[in-house]
Amino acid sequence: MASFVLFKHPCVLLIMLLLFLGASNAQRYRNMSSGSSLTPLGRNTSWLSPSGEFAFGFYPLPTNSSVFLLAIWFVKISSKTIVWYANGDNPVEAGSKVVLTTDGRFSLEDSTGSEVWNAGITNASYAAMLDTGNFMLVDSQGSPRWQSFRAPSDTMLPSQVLDLGSQLSAHLMDDDYSSGRFTLRVQIDGNLVLYTVAAPSAFQYDAYWATSTVGNGSQLVFKESGIYFDQRDNTTVAISSSGVQSTQDFYQRATLDADGVFRHYIHPRNGSTVGVWSDGWTSVAFQPPDICQVTNSVAGSGACGFNSYCRFDEDQHVDCECPPQYSFLDADRKYRGCKPDFAAQSCEADASETQELYEFTVMTNVDWPSSDYEQYGSIDEEQCREECLADCFCAVATYGDGNCNKKRLPLSIGRTGSYGNKKVLIKVPKGNRSESVPPCPIRQNKGKRSWILPGSLLLGAAVFVLLAAILVVTYCTCSRRPRELQPASSLSALGLRPFTYDELREASDGFSEELGRGGSSVVYKGFLQDAARTCVAIKKLDKVFPETQKEFMNEVETIARTYHKNLVRLLGFCYEGAERLLVYEYMSKGSLMGFLFADGGRPEWNRRIPIALGIARGLQYLHEECFSQVIHCDIKPQNILLDDNFTARISDFGLAKLLRTDQTRTKTDIRGTKGYVAPEWFKNAGITTKVDVYGFGVVLLEIVCCRRNVRPEAQSEEESVLAYWVNDCFRDGRLELVVEGDDQAISDMKRVERLVKVALWCIQEDPSLRPTMQKVTQMLDGSTAVPVPPDPSSYISSIQ
Repeated sequence: MASFVLFKHPCVLLIMLLLFLGASNAQRYRNMSSGSSLTPLGRNTSWLSPSGEFAFGFYPLPTNSSVFLLAIWFVKISSKTIVWYANGDNPVEAGSKVVLTTDGRFSLEDSTGSEVWNAGITNASYAAMLDTGNFMLVDSQGSPRWQSFRAPSDTMLPSQVLDLGSQLSAHLMDDDYSSGRFTLRVQIDGNLVLYTVAAPSAFQYDAYWATSTVGNGSQLVFKESGIYFDQRDNTTVAISSSGVQSTQDFYQRATLDADGVFRHYIHPRNGSTVGVWSDGWTSVAFQPPDICQVTNSVAGSGACGFNSYCRFDEDQHVDCECPPQYSFLDADRKYRGCKPDFAAQSCEADASETQELYEFTVMTNVDWPSSDYEQYGSIDEEQCREECLADCFCAVATYGDGNCNKKRLPLSIGRTGSYGNKKVLIKVPKGNRSESVPPCPIRQNKGKRSWILPGSLLLGAAVFVLLAAILVVTYCTCSRRPRELQPASSLSALGLRPFTYDELREASDGFSEELGRGGSSVVYKGFLQDAARTCVAIKKLDKVFPETQKEFMNEVETIARTYHKNLVRLLGFCYEGAERLLVYEYMSKGSLMGFLFADGGRPEWNRRIPIALGIARGLQYLHEECFSQVIHCDIKPQNILLDDNFTARISDFGLAKLLRTDQTRTKTDIRGTKGYVAPEWFKNAGITTKVDVYGFGVVLLEIVCCRRNVRPEAQSEEESVLAYWVNDCFRDGRLELVVEGDDQAISDMKRVERLVKVALWCIQEDPSLRPTMQKVTQMLDGSTAVPVPPDPSSYISSIQ
């Protein structure tokens, strides 16, 4: 419990009045007198404001509850959101304490007694946690000596003011409060500027957003009506507006988030909304509107890390992605960037060797404009490719309108956008050689030709002996190994972990917990016997016919060569005797089927939209960004899984058809699931990626409407088939019917219309009318306009 003082002297009453001169409204408060202290564990861990809205004290880190921040946070909401912290770079353990000493110092000490942080003042007599969220240290005369509003971390609260020279600093990640990569600064020249910085040194790169104002008396002010930059000449720049939401009805905060965006958030005070700031709490405004497009420093990595590119996604947050054949250095810390999954090109190789080893993967609507080091004009695309291929420094080339730009690693300030006819050529190894080092040619030393003949003889003899030994070992090994195990070794070379059947039986507790089943397989939940007890999904093929074996090999070969955030990742396999099993990462939120149609009611609109976009991006990768084009052939909600963050992950490549790069059409048996099958399956026509586009269109309608594709119990055929019904609603101008009862969607009808139009394009009967998945992605994220789709002439063949 905090110490309380009984105020009986008139001077003390005067001190009370002076304490609240800086607040917008008079309020009750509690004093913590000199000698008061807090510890991370025990009775005194925090001090509350009078109303209990805010707390000051020790807050356990989200990722490690045994270490603590000295912080201020919201108390009466489930997320307990932090609004100020002191020791983000140096969290403390149990045994630490913060104390207001008898000589008026306020400091944080760790468990060894060493000082971690102090307020930089003396002669403080009291501390007070106010209902505004401001924590104050006050002297005996009632004058504030220090206050958190004047020494902010990453957040502003209503009534708070940032004067000249003040700044907000983002922390590194949502769950990591160490120094981040962005600052918002009120400069002494009167300009309000957002900078990227180099963590942890805080070296400042170029600005990526500014008000471009000048004035010695400028201030950033958080008023009830919003956040404004007031200048000395009485002019005001509106940074954000909360509209009609008042501080009496809504909690508010403005935070420089870890992704470099300054956002203004609100939340109802009645507590009816449960969630976190980015979920139950609503962002009402932010600056800049798209950080991916405005970061353009001459140095640094930009919004994302080196060799990655930035996309501002549907939920208004930065999404960092890697180019093909690159992967994140740390998938949990994407800001660190991406690395090539192959050895760098040797500068000693000649042109013929380079052409044999490397080729280009083509991307569009992505660029790294600050990584150019050489430019050519008036050349064709083939010449551009040759120039980059012959240059060992060239990792990427862009070509458009006769201009060729070469880029070297590390690529920086990557972003997506509309770049017209510009192609991005990513240099990658041929034939999936990413795991082998390109050979360096041996150069003869002309000054030592006399050694060539005897050296060659010795080398030949050594090679002969070595080959003989290899043949003997190989014969002995192969004679003892069943022939059916040979394919497993080739799969191991793809980086997959081979499991024995007994290992997987033990991991799944005798295959006891079933997650789902298909026509020839059952999926079980399991836990690997590693240090982390990794949870996995084990797919066990229960009928080992020749067709199933072929399907097994096809699935393994396909998935092992793919990696994307919207695909389920294959971790390993078992190929033992008659047993064929696949081990996948476990998706904790289940399938899109269960998410959309569970008994708990319709999922939130703002959560459904990123799922649709994630599916589209995953299919775009399979169709256009893989070494070999992949057609899934069975896109449906059951084959879309959701991870911990509700990110869509496409699963089950068992029905996929792997094509060679020069192949665009194939004929195969009818596959897929009723209601999602494209009409061309029934016409003995060539099957292309457009069958996946059709399936995606049907799934997109289900996501928008939260209604199953086929509902046999409906009274009419038009009502029983979702595509019929949505198309009729769209043509009749009654689109609000498809989201009836969904208040969030009804308030976002412009996006509803865009998604419905995209879906109707995808389910056109003529495959040539359907867009590519790249075009679908662009229409979904709003970077490309969506024209009115033709009225589909027939859906009936796809559901019979």
